[in-house]
Amino acid sequence: MVQGDKKRIVLCADDFGMNPAIDEGILKLAERRRLSATSCLVEGPSFASGVDALRQSGLQLGLHLNFTESMGQPGLYMPVSSLIRQAYLRRLDSGAVASQVQRQLDRYEALVGRPPDFVDGHQHVHQLPQIRTVLLVELAKRYPSALPWLRNTRAGSLQGMPARLRAKAAIIEYLGSHALARVARRAAFSLNPRFLGVYDFTGGHESYRRWMGLWLAGAADGDLIMCHPAAGALPGDDLGPQRKAEFDVLLSPSMGSELDRHGLILA
Repeated sequence: MVQGDKKRIVLCADDFGMNPAIDEGILKLAERRRLSATSCLVEGPSFASGVDALRQSGLQLGLHLNFTESMGQPGLYMPVSSLIRQAYLRRLDSGAVASQVQRQLDRYEALVGRPPDFVDGHQHVHQLPQIRTVLLVELAKRYPSALPWLRNTRAGSLQGMPARLRAKAAIIEYLGSHALARVARRAAFSLNPRFLGVYDFTGGHESYRRWMGLWLAGAADGDLIMCHPAAGALPGDDLGPQRKAEFDVLLSPSMGSELDRHGLILA
């Protein structure tokens, strides 16, 4: 809802728990009130050690459902292209999907100490066939009186974005946004109306500042913008330098000025 003449948006940092630099960046941004939420890789190597600080951060906390990166854990993990193909062919083992959803929710509850405020997916896997069906059934069974909200990848305004990035956002949307939203709303789940933040993880500070300016300019009330910040670039994280660029842009005075200029507040 609009507060006065302000539009409320959700700025969500993905991948808490993947490594200490990501966790540190998210917590620092939370201290500066530059984030609304973070989604958690509960089987990530740094999640357990960072969860105490996370609970005190004031952020909305969600499960970042993971089927594509094992991070040393056993289970049903495969490259996202293979997962998409197998899900659309309905060839995933439904029992294995259910076990993985249950295990990650169990770990979230055990470490965070409460149900998730929302659920989304690492590389948007929560919206894929088979996975979305199992996920919605499990969430409705666990949390019948307080359903978590779900990430909807329906693309928001892409005015000014280059064609290659508009195409990427459209592909993510058409891989399951409409089907997830239809079934979820029928089951009384809430979803963000539109989704922003899709780009190619290149270009450093200059490109990210430009894209963020365009996303904020086109944001409508209730939109969600995803981001992937980190306080530094660690060895082994191919996206590390770009994560650091995102962190610097989000922490900069210009980010606050852009929010004000476009009449936005972080929900």
